[in-house]
Amino acid sequence: MRQVVLYPGEDGYWVAECPSLRGCISQGGTKQEAIANIKEAIQGYILSLQEDGLPVPEEHCDVLLVTV
Repeated sequence: MRQVVLYPGEDGYWVAECPSLRGCISQGGTKQEAIANIKEAIQGYILSLQEDGLPVPEEHCDVLLVTV
């Protein structure tokens, strides 16, 4: 299980990012598409690490809402 941040991009697409996997970012034309794409990106990221014999980072993010 991984935390994902979902936010609107500048080009009208939705951006999905997995903070615990540095550089694991995807996008989609809708929120649902972005979520499906980031799931695939996360799976590919972890598989690549495992194939290369590298450790898979653990989920370690805290999500906070800050009022400014």
